[in-house]
Amino acid sequence: MKQDMKRDVEQDVKPIGYWLNRTDQALTASMDSALVAFGLTRLGWQVLNAVRDDARATDAGLATALAVGDGTSALSATVAALLADGRLTRPRPDRLALTDDGRALLAEAARRMGAFRERSARGITREEYLTAVSVLERMTRNAEAGPER
Repeated sequence: MKQDMKRDVEQDVKPIGYWLNRTDQALTASMDSALVAFGLTRLGWQVLNAVRDDARATDAGLATALAVGDGTSALSATVAALLADGRLTRPRPDRLALTDDGRALLAEAARRMGAFRERSARGITREEYLTAVSVLERMTRNAEAGPER
């Protein structure tokens, strides 16, 4: 009887891929909504943060740091828009840096993102959050290792 109940529960649980996709879509939609007042999207916010955190930021480095994979055209379009808006600059042809406007925008938007983080993590303890991140990181590394031979 116990085994049958366990099997029924497992059959009702959606696979992790379902929740990963749904979580990513929900986070993107919610972040885009929170950032629209600043003229940013989730990806734009991520680009500004990555450039702020890397004094030697490059386009290729951003693609790796943000793990955009197939989204390189979206990343290129986002970088181009941030350059055109005066949020980023190219101190050298292969480098990116925040402008003063970019730094100010990032600081202003950070307050909104703090509230977003609190709302999206409601009911989740720090330990649960760290466990989830650790599990996802290990699962990613296992999948990236490829099939065992």
